[in-house]
Amino acid sequence: MAFQPINTNPQPVVPRKLAPKGEKKEALRQKVDEEKELLEAERIYRTGVVNLRDIIAPAAFRVESSFVQIGEVFARTIYVITYPRYIGVGWFAPVINLSMTLDVAMFFYPVPSEIILKQLRNRTGIMESQLVSDAEKGAPRDPIAETALRDIESLRDSLSQGTEKFFQFALYVTIYAKTVDELDKTTADIEGMFGSKLIYTKKVLYQAEQGFNSTIPLGNDELMVTANMNSSPIAASFPFMSAELTSDNGILYGVNRHNNSLILFDRFSLQNANAVVFATSGAGKSYAVKLEILRSLMIGISVIVIDPEYEYKQLSDAVGGTFINISLASEAKLNPFDLPRPVGEQVSTEDIIRSAVITLKGLFRIMFGTISNEEDSVLDRALLETFAKKDITPDSDLATVEPPVMSDFESVLEGMTGAENMLVKVRKYTQGTFKGLLNNHTNVDMTNQLVTFSVRDLEDELRPVAIYTIVNYIWNVVRSSRKRRILTIDEAWWLMQHEDSARFIFALVKRARKYFLGVTTITQDVNDFLGSPYGQAIVTNSSMQLLLKQSPAAIDHLVKTFMLTEGEKFLLLESAVGEGIFFAGNKHAAIKIVASYNEDQIVTTNPQQMIKMEEEKRKLREDQDAAAAAGVSQSTDAEAALKTVVPVEFGPET
Repeated sequence: MAFQPINTNPQPVVPRKLAPKGEKKEALRQKVDEEKELLEAERIYRTGVVNLRDIIAPAAFRVESSFVQIGEVFARTIYVITYPRYIGVGWFAPVINLSMTLDVAMFFYPVPSEIILKQLRNRTGIMESQLVSDAEKGAPRDPIAETALRDIESLRDSLSQGTEKFFQFALYVTIYAKTVDELDKTTADIEGMFGSKLIYTKKVLYQAEQGFNSTIPLGNDELMVTANMNSSPIAASFPFMSAELTSDNGILYGVNRHNNSLILFDRFSLQNANAVVFATSGAGKSYAVKLEILRSLMIGISVIVIDPEYEYKQLSDAVGGTFINISLASEAKLNPFDLPRPVGEQVSTEDIIRSAVITLKGLFRIMFGTISNEEDSVLDRALLETFAKKDITPDSDLATVEPPVMSDFESVLEGMTGAENMLVKVRKYTQGTFKGLLNNHTNVDMTNQLVTFSVRDLEDELRPVAIYTIVNYIWNVVRSSRKRRILTIDEAWWLMQHEDSARFIFALVKRARKYFLGVTTITQDVNDFLGSPYGQAIVTNSSMQLLLKQSPAAIDHLVKTFMLTEGEKFLLLESAVGEGIFFAGNKHAAIKIVASYNEDQIVTTNPQQMIKMEEEKRKLREDQDAAAAAGVSQSTDAEAALKTVVPVEFGPET
């Protein structure tokens, strides 16, 4: 038993005073008022605070019977109601890969296998009884019922073995448009795509808001329109499929960034073999094109390059190509009055002369600037007389005649009235500063598998004239012998600056397919190129496109031209060097350009890398000279690096 100690010094107890009843009520009222004021102040504060919902919320939301309007955008939901007996893998990919904004929602509701097995067993008994009854009555066999019975039995086996599961599957697609008419058209297109697979859909009616809510990322199924489906067809509906651009023939363009597969493609297998390459400076467009050229040479394709910046010299030396430097002091000359000798087609000499006159008039418009209507008529007659002066008439044999030169054209102009202004401008190219460019017979050799024309040493004023003449000469060569060729025009925006040269390139691109020619146009000035109506037409007539890293100033033009999605737009803005989007016909994929070590040494344009290679070459030459002086044969590691500049023979046998 515990005893408590006795407090010997007890403290006096002070009686507590109780507050009057009125004072307690007043204090309580003051406390409530303070809480109300605090809540009101908090409410006022919150009304002035912007939260995430305020940022993403539209300005208005209107609900109609079959669509909803969110701000200025119209949205409509389509849901699937029935499927065919068989659907192939990736049947949903054509809808997913459409170049438009879509919201897709899939809802899966598992159903216990024992419930389905019980129902299938009952269904099997009914169908077997019906088939037996029909057989006893002598009725003809019912293939549809027999097929359904086999499908049920197969499904029962799969469910019993656990290889299949059963679900109720709901699939909704919400499409967006800027106008109701556009929304109706897009709806009809997508319903047609579903219908082509025997998959039947319906548009929402008086459930537009519920359909929209079902496809936003909340995970709420407010429509509840489901279809019974087992695991295999659900797996075939998987929406995330990357485009495969791997074929048995062709060359390696790069690696598919979606699935790391190889992009192997033959551009000549497309509707046409033309290609366009758009990228900012330093994004790797010349690197990618030179890789394509190098690999195309290995399978026997001839390549012609127009090089404005001397970037293809190392590639040409490495493969033993012909490098032609066009300049005022160069020995290589091109005659703009050359005529083609078409093969494999019935073309009259008169048509060839007429085509040459039209082409030359385009050249003189670039040379002269502006030409009046009177001067245009005089120019037309002067060109015909220039050809006639060399006995080139509709009755001539083009295989034996010698084409005129610019001096012959000058002498014809001297005897014509109204040609005084043109004569002054022509003499600049026959007697003046530019006389070494266009006033000679052609002496270049085009028999090599790789031929490169460089115009780096030409003044900016002469570049459009020279490139136009080069392209015209190449076109004449292409028409004279038909074989697989690629014509690469680097910095094509030079030609887009003049309407005549732009029109000529467009005509070349449009007609190239007939002569087994693929034209590759490369440019970094996207706005200038696409700003021309001929530039837009060139893109339309090019089945292959390569878009690498883009600048924000040019991306809107590309989005409109190539109908890029928001994801593809930001991919191009944020891509690293050598990364972008590769289009081949109706397919496209994100690409990463890859090269082997030897290929990289040949096609690189990195100044630091090229300086290092030059130092290695210089060191190797010094070592070889020293070894030769000492009478010793010496081999160093640097010799391996120089193997890339040794001419390599490419052909079909390689």
